[in-house]
Amino acid sequence: MRLTRKTLTRSAMAAVAGTSAFALMACSGGGAGGGGSADAFSVLVNVENAEVPAVLDTLAAGACSEQADTLPLEVETTPQTNLDQQLQLQAGQAALPVLFSAGNAPSLTAELADAGHVADFEKVLGDLGIADQIEPAAVSTIESLYGGFRALPFEYNVEGIWYNKQIFEENGIDEPQTFDDMVAAAETLNDAGVQPFSASGEQGWPITRLISSYLFRDLGPDAMQKVADGEAELTDPEYVAAAQAIADLGAEGWFGKGVGSIDMATSENQFLNGSAAMFYMGSWFLSGLNDPEMNQIGVENVGFMPFPAVEGGAGDRSQLAANVGLPLTMNANLVDDDTSGWLECIVENYGATALEQENRVSGFALNDEVEDVPELTSMVQQQVADTETTVLWFEALFSAEATTTSQRNAAPLVTGSLSAEEFMQKVQADL
Repeated sequence: MRLTRKTLTRSAMAAVAGTSAFALMACSGGGAGGGGSADAFSVLVNVENAEVPAVLDTLAAGACSEQADTLPLEVETTPQTNLDQQLQLQAGQAALPVLFSAGNAPSLTAELADAGHVADFEKVLGDLGIADQIEPAAVSTIESLYGGFRALPFEYNVEGIWYNKQIFEENGIDEPQTFDDMVAAAETLNDAGVQPFSASGEQGWPITRLISSYLFRDLGPDAMQKVADGEAELTDPEYVAAAQAIADLGAEGWFGKGVGSIDMATSENQFLNGSAAMFYMGSWFLSGLNDPEMNQIGVENVGFMPFPAVEGGAGDRSQLAANVGLPLTMNANLVDDDTSGWLECIVENYGATALEQENRVSGFALNDEVEDVPELTSMVQQQVADTETTVLWFEALFSAEATTTSQRNAAPLVTGSLSAEEFMQKVQADL
């Protein structure tokens, strides 16, 4: 068995600068990537992603050792900032590996798929008889992001509101089921001298996540897709109303003082030390919640709830916001018996191995019992298993420019220096 590592340095990327989507479409044939067979189970991931290689190494030495004997595992890494260019370069040279990280921009994966470089997992996994090994919630998220089942969920995150159960109980608050319930709870907490919400205004996206959550509950799970398709605009009254609802939370002072300068670590600590009662965040926050040195309120006092329903809205709180943190896709030109054997072994074993080894929730079904899983992690895993329909986040379908504008202006929205109408106008202008 041969396990190798290669990292592409910045100097090695110099040739990538002129590569374009036109090149990747024009050169979609020839070589191993153009329909030949692989001599290794090659995997390209961004260098910041240490978890997938670690779990694959474990599988290669254990559950997938037979596959590794036939087709050795080879992992290649590239910096996240170079990933899209590297994918374009390798596609243009018909040199994409067997598995590779989905591009930073979902549109790139769609381009690669249109050029014949990306496998259709609905077909590939269906032919192998293992399509049911991917959680329906993960499939829903992937299809929304990539326009089809074009990636695998090596990490899967659900998002919602973590809350302090002890503070809620002390103030006679039940878990809010509607947005109005949450507003009432925040008012009760504020009157009791407790900061209702923690959020990083410096990052911006924890605030814009609240806007999109309101939109999905009010207008339905396709609210942001309609904007992307040009069927609606953020400046439409019903979209502005969502921004106004979150701006109103800020106008009450419920995010605390100086929210615009609060960084992510500080916002996390406000919840973990009991200074704030509610915190919108994804399940990647489990690492902090499960750390007894960081979590001063105790895991027994941590609750999780989906964003509440909006009364009369077209969406409902069963539709969790979610993202695929570590998505990888497969070279359509290298799907054969040997690579499919590896794929089948990964799909059947990755979920349990990642949970046990990395305490990481993925979108793969658990086929083996995993012992000593932290209570909160187990709760999230069950939440994923129980969810069928998911929604994205505010900037998921935005351009890079619109994403920057959105996140940069989130803090001014909740501090009152920018109106809801002005906020939506700025972002819509970039779309």
